[in-house]
Amino acid sequence: MRANIGVDGFKFDAGDARFYINDIVSFQSGINPNDQTTFFAELGLHFPLNEYRASWKMAGLPLAQRLRDKNHNWPDLQKLIPDLMSQSVMGYAYTCPDMIGGGEYRSFLNNSTIDEELIVRSAQVHALMPMMQFSVAPWRVLSKENAEICRQAALLHNKMGAVFLELAKEASTTGEPIVKPMAMAFPEAGYETIKDQFMLGDNILVAPVVEQGARSRMVVFPKGKWKGDDGKLIKGGKSIEIDVPLDRLPYFEKLK
Repeated sequence: MRANIGVDGFKFDAGDARFYINDIVSFQSGINPNDQTTFFAELGLHFPLNEYRASWKMAGLPLAQRLRDKNHNWPDLQKLIPDLMSQSVMGYAYTCPDMIGGGEYRSFLNNSTIDEELIVRSAQVHALMPMMQFSVAPWRVLSKENAEICRQAALLHNKMGAVFLELAKEASTTGEPIVKPMAMAFPEAGYETIKDQFMLGDNILVAPVVEQGARSRMVVFPKGKWKGDDGKLIKGGKSIEIDVPLDRLPYFEKLK
C-alpha cells in the first residue's frame, strides 16, 4: 500500500489490553496483555503518520494517541478537555480527541436522534486541539447553517497549522505538551480544577462551550493582556462572562 498507492501511515485502532486476556499468542514467554498492547503500538513507529487509541508505556514517542471512544451525548463531550489534558501530562504530547460528535458510528444511523448543537460544539472543541476528525460528514447530518459552522472550525484548524507544527517540534525535543492544563502553563495560580478551558502552548487560551443550550460562559483569564477571537482586549487576572453564540469558539492570545 505504501509503495503502490502512496499511503503514508495507518490508523491502528483497538489494541486494548482486554482483547488479549484470554487469547495470548506469543513467541516470548511471560508476556501479558499490556505487553501485547505495547507490541501493537510499536508497529506505528515504522510509519510517519499513525494513530492509536490504546498503548502502554509508550509516552514520549512519535505516536498520535487518540482518546478512547466517546458517545454522542453531552456528558461525553464534557470529558474531552480533561481527558486530553490528562493524557498530555502523562507524556503523550501528540494527542487526538475522539471523532467529532462521538466516535460511535451507530449514533448517526438514525437522523432523528442526532443532536446538531452537540456536533457543532464538538467541532469547536476539536478545532484548537492537535488533530480533528469527523466521524460522519457534517453536510449529511446537519442543516446548511450548522454544517457551515463546522466548516469554519475546520478552516480555523487549518489556519493554525503552523502553530500546531511548531508546538509538535518543541514537544519532540522537550516533551512539553501541545495542549496543556491551565495549571501547567500558570503554576501557583490555583487553576488545578479548571476542566472546561485549556492552553494551546503557553500563549493561546481556549474556552469552548460544552454545556447544552449555553450562549454565554465564564472564562478565567490569567494575569496579562489577552486579545480575543473577536478582537477585544482583556486585562487578565480575573474571570469574565462572555457571549458565545453557536457560531463562536472563544480563544484568546496572550500579548507580549
